Amino acid sequence: MTENPATATELMSVAEALGLLYELDVRHLPVVRGRELVGIISDRDLRSFTGASDDEAMEAVEGARAAKVGNFMNTSTVKVDPETNVREVVELMLLHRVGAIPVADLDTGDLLGIVSYIDLLRVLHGALDPGA
Repeated sequence: MTENPATATELMSVAEALGLLYELDVRHLPVVRGRELVGIISDRDLRSFTGASDDEAMEAVEGARAAKVGNFMNTSTVKVDPETNVREVVELMLLHRVGAIPVADLDTGDLLGIVSYIDLLRVLHGALDPGA
């Protein structure tokens, strides 16, 4: 899990969110209101909005600076708590066809972190027998 991940807000512009994704080299930004998780937005969501490839995405959003993340974020966000085991996280990612799942306090809704497919590859790599 990546603790304290970069986040977006509902009022952040699409251009700003896309710039943050590229600047930080991440594919997902949890969307928060204060500390509460309210959604998630991905590079795929933003590229489909702009209709652009990776190389063209930044130019494509220039004309859409007024568009807000809140209009395009996924609000039916799959989330887990810190006690969720790795197997369950993988099953949820496969079931919902997502590349990342936010980790939240399920009582308060506060964002605690995010588990991405890269985090899971690190776990897998660490579990592999180096002689195999």
